[in-house]
Amino acid sequence: MQVSVEATSSLERQMTVTVPAERIEDDVNSRLKQTARTARIDGFRPGKVPMKVLKRRYGAGVRQEVLGEVIQQSFYEAVTQEKLKPAGGPNIEPKQSEEGQDFQYVATFEVYPEIALADYSAAEIVKETSEVADADVEEMVETLRKQHSTFSDVERASEDGDQLNIDFEGFKDGEAFEGGKAEGHDLVIGSSTMIPGFEDGLVGKSAGEELELELTFPEQYHSEELAGQAVVFKVKVNKVSAPELPELDAEFFNKFGIEESDLDGFKGEIRNNMEREVKQALHAKLKNKVLNELVNLNDIDVPQALIDGEVDRLRQQAVQQFGGGANIDASALPAELFADQAKRRVSIGLLVGELIQANELKADADRVRSTIEEMAQTYQQPQEVIDYYYGNQEQLAQVEALVLEDQVVDLLASQAKVTEEAVSYQDAIKPAQPEEAEEAPEAEEEKAEAAE
Repeated sequence: MQVSVEATSSLERQMTVTVPAERIEDDVNSRLKQTARTARIDGFRPGKVPMKVLKRRYGAGVRQEVLGEVIQQSFYEAVTQEKLKPAGGPNIEPKQSEEGQDFQYVATFEVYPEIALADYSAAEIVKETSEVADADVEEMVETLRKQHSTFSDVERASEDGDQLNIDFEGFKDGEAFEGGKAEGHDLVIGSSTMIPGFEDGLVGKSAGEELELELTFPEQYHSEELAGQAVVFKVKVNKVSAPELPELDAEFFNKFGIEESDLDGFKGEIRNNMEREVKQALHAKLKNKVLNELVNLNDIDVPQALIDGEVDRLRQQAVQQFGGGANIDASALPAELFADQAKRRVSIGLLVGELIQANELKADADRVRSTIEEMAQTYQQPQEVIDYYYGNQEQLAQVEALVLEDQVVDLLASQAKVTEEAVSYQDAIKPAQPEEAEEAPEAEEEKAEAAE
């Protein structure tokens, strides 16, 4: 077998493979002989059909099967021989396939980039720190009480936090618009479920009052017909209800799966949950900053095949996130919506994979166990969760991949210039900004593919 390779770009390769005719013909003849044992052709007994007749009847089909298998086998042999690492499936173009002549084809494909990691000591990272204060716990308890409050009718003007039962209808240019009407609608003032100004306009109103609200829809409203448009809502207040907060007793505590019967014990459980939440949030933010800086310091060529694969994954995630399920064809979502994010995610994956290999990192078993145990604490039967992970190799592998990625983050953070910044609990748990919220998808998988 002869192989020649041409680099048509930094990552694209055109590989010409020539397979000797003898290999093709031997495989075809061997396949035809097998066929002869069972072939039934009029005028011939089974097993006695001449080769010439078999070739005329089955030769073309058998040859195509053989060529398909030869392409698969020879492509793998060729990339191994040339020490190439394909980043995706090849595009195969046959050049010569006539009987009796050497078979030749051209395979076009991308390879994984050669990565020379930059010195990470130039990175500057701000690491946020936070502690859960007593005031944070008190605020959380009150928030939980408000979430489980009940409402009782009152004979007074409405206040912030009250629930109003209303009828309303919206008009644009004097005409009622679709979706702008409801009767007997319950609305909590301050919930921000209506467009800006709607709830504010209901403060100070009493049951039986009718009013008109002159408002403007936000410029980014999901309906193009209403976005940025001036409208009038005619509203009737049917009744006003004031919130009643639940008592801080065992019945209330049990709603959250907490068996504590006293307030101090309940607050202790709430604090534990908040501390776990803030720890996870701060870890995620630091991780995103470290990985994003890794990408910024290492400008690498990224195979389009990997980007396309990541775009498909992001499409599927988008469909699942919005509850489309089987009703939405993910492939119909424009690729350009996900292209930049996909490229960045793949870049992170390739760089993390390179660091794993360069530093010969393996997932720390103790860290894997502590991660699983921490995850299990959020369930009522922690030991069952732990046993599940260790009894399911696929689930365990996912945790090991996360731990391995965290070890890479720790390694990079130890090399960078890290400064700490104390932030409040509320700021700590705020989601990262879009440009910060990148992760390293399939880092181990991509590196494993590159090493094959």
